[in-house]
Amino acid sequence: MIEVRELSASYGAVHALRDVSFTAPTGEVTAVLGANGAGKTTLLRTITGLVRARAGSATYDGRELTRTAPELMPRLGIAHVPEGRGVITELTVEENLRLGGLGRGRGKAGAEQLDRIYALFPAVADRRSALAHTLSGGERQMLVLGRALMAEPTALLLDEPSLGLAPRIVAQLFELVQTLVAEEGLTVLLVEQNARSALSIAHRGVVLSLGRVVVDDRADVLAGDDQLRHAYLGF
Repeated sequence: MIEVRELSASYGAVHALRDVSFTAPTGEVTAVLGANGAGKTTLLRTITGLVRARAGSATYDGRELTRTAPELMPRLGIAHVPEGRGVITELTVEENLRLGGLGRGRGKAGAEQLDRIYALFPAVADRRSALAHTLSGGERQMLVLGRALMAEPTALLLDEPSLGLAPRIVAQLFELVQTLVAEEGLTVLLVEQNARSALSIAHRGVVLSLGRVVVDDRADVLAGDDQLRHAYLGF
């Protein structure tokens, strides 16, 4: 599991995270929710070492992450999918996918793993020889998620995967996340502004406001709390 204890981070004089503590249990989806500027993206970036923690800790199965180089995260079984659907546009879809398998240190990604990704994402399979810059927004999101799964992670950190996508594509992506958790026991930390959709697939929810945890509870409890939803989640 991912365990965060009194984690703090800042950008210069701006305190982005303040004593954040919560646990993301193994084999569950934990949604991290809140308004713009709440600290959600900073939280993922601090856990994976892209932002230096000022204080506190983040561990995965007991291994301290805040002092681990970001490039070593795949070898620990952690895949971080940042916001923005970043792909290497000059490469083909399949070349982008093969890059995802290199982080585990296994050399060339095998055909078996590629076949698994293509089975999970038929739309990506249909475009395997296309240059990545020709993909739609939904296809790019599927590609970056598939690239992360090429490393066969046991923990998946997703930052705003639904941003800018059509509701039908969002539903497909979230259904896939549910399937991966149910069938493979993935630990998922899901940062989302689409709180309604995130809570529909999450087991637990952590609500951030101005860098602090204001609520940490079961997803169904958060979804059913009208006052909380109106105050922090926007629905």
